[in-house]
Amino acid sequence: MENKKILIVEDDPNFGSVLRDYLSLNSYKISLAKNGIEGFEKFKKDNFDLCILDVMMPYKDGFTLAKEIREKSSQVPIIFLTAKTLKEDVLKGFKVGGDDYLSKPFDSDVLLAKIKAILNRQKVVDTPNSEEFQFSISDFHFNSKLRLLSFKDHNNIKLSPKENQLLRLLVLYLNDLMPREVALNKIWRDDNYFTSRSMDVYIAKLRKYLSSDSKIEIVNIHGEGFRLLVKD
Repeated sequence: MENKKILIVEDDPNFGSVLRDYLSLNSYKISLAKNGIEGFEKFKKDNFDLCILDVMMPYKDGFTLAKEIREKSSQVPIIFLTAKTLKEDVLKGFKVGGDDYLSKPFDSDVLLAKIKAILNRQKVVDTPNSEEFQFSISDFHFNSKLRLLSFKDHNNIKLSPKENQLLRLLVLYLNDLMPREVALNKIWRDDNYFTSRSMDVYIAKLRKYLSSDSKIEIVNIHGEGFRLLVKD
């Protein structure tokens, strides 16, 4: 993981400096921002391999910053640092696109282990026809580049980045099994309880969007994955 670039956004200057120095000693290139506004400006100007965001910050909190980062990049991993351990906050972190979280105070070696695990997880998953971005799904038209799903050329639905990625994978595996681990590793970059539950939520959303067409069905193959079926 040598020379990987990490953006740290932390409003406590002492803690931020300690974190920066520790990760620098472990061969990471660190860019440190003191608040969400500065953090987003730094993110837009450089390419980062991972972001570490404090949740409670002035001007712009970590969740808001994560949403903005996700609009720019659906792939860069995000780790949240939080003083809270409430289930609602943890789930909110995953909902806005977080990959992991740590509750303060924490052991810096644990953070280092999480960073290494997340970056090691970036395994490439082969998918068919990976350059395609325009698809017909029965009476739906789907443009994955614009993240638009339309039914009979009207009623455009703007998909979120993860909804878009998940639907695209399902379409690429049309009428075939899309393995659960393929989606979790390619989109969420992890296969654990939280990401698995998160994917189930997104599948439910896609089912709702596609419910206008009775010929379309997303079938759950228990323990294996999903099939996007289009009936004749």
